[in-house]
Amino acid sequence: MAEPTFWDRQEKAKVVIGNLKRIKSLIDPFLELESAAENNFELLELGIEEGDEEVLGEVKEEAFELKKKLKSFETLTLLSDENDSKNCYIQIKPGAGGTESCDWASMVFRMMTRFCEAQGWKVILQDYQREEEAGIKAATFLVEGEYAYGFFKSERGVHRLVRISPFDSASRRHTSFVSVDVIPEYDDVGIVEIDPKDLRMDTYRAGGAGGQHVNKTDSAVRLTHIPTGLVVQCQNERSQIQNRAIALKMLAGKLQHLAEEDRLKEEAQERGEKMEIGWGSQIRSYVLHPYTMVKDARSKKYEGDAQKVLDGDLMPFIESYLRYLRYGQLEKSGDEEDKEELL
Repeated sequence: MAEPTFWDRQEKAKVVIGNLKRIKSLIDPFLELESAAENNFELLELGIEEGDEEVLGEVKEEAFELKKKLKSFETLTLLSDENDSKNCYIQIKPGAGGTESCDWASMVFRMMTRFCEAQGWKVILQDYQREEEAGIKAATFLVEGEYAYGFFKSERGVHRLVRISPFDSASRRHTSFVSVDVIPEYDDVGIVEIDPKDLRMDTYRAGGAGGQHVNKTDSAVRLTHIPTGLVVQCQNERSQIQNRAIALKMLAGKLQHLAEEDRLKEEAQERGEKMEIGWGSQIRSYVLHPYTMVKDARSKKYEGDAQKVLDGDLMPFIESYLRYLRYGQLEKSGDEEDKEELL
């Protein structure tokens, strides 16, 4: 960065700065933890030497806070894949089930955007299609924040809801499904070659509150990649050209991500491993009747307060999934954790 010509190529400079931020986000917290631990140890020695119970009490409280900070730092160390530090696109689509599933899709959208707000991340809406009666038909948004993809990759898959339907006059229990796709935002998608003949572009009138431009021209764009069947759409920008450029970037990112996943599948098969990539299988269940709970089908993480999770408290599930990915460890029960704490 000290080179005089550093800013001559701005795109390359942005990549370098992004790499610097990613490295500093690991090194700085480590150095802070190291310093705090050393200071607390010195305080411990002082408290023991003078027999000061008040000082020893402070040491215990600080050790408890350090343990929480260490757990957060451990989560960062689990985000070591090349794409983990990137921003990401999130696409939410309801499954079969009409209004019931569309309403569940809007709940998932709220849950994930609330989580972004809690992290201080920026959410940029790319596409949002309302269902006439309730909920949404589809939604796509870009999340800008440190390690956004690394955290959100745990949400890629099918989310299942069991509840008494508010749309059923007989108050019967319904099961709804929503698929969530998470794609990293690549800095350079030019390496993905897309043949124009493989693309089908459809335009439609953007939804929204209206105004001088929105809803008056066919500015929204839907791109379909015919060989793979991948579909992306964008209606956030004012012009069709801008929406097409963003949709093309999303499609290129999807194709690049798809190629990487195919490579990982082949490597796993060569090692004799079974690897499921994609959202063809259910990853998490949210039950609101006859009891409340949320359970992850992969890490076995369990939460009895379903509303807390639906309000955006996803970090415990994300952390347990990342540990499961790295170590293959299933989530321990509360009794097991209490026993370890006592030991």
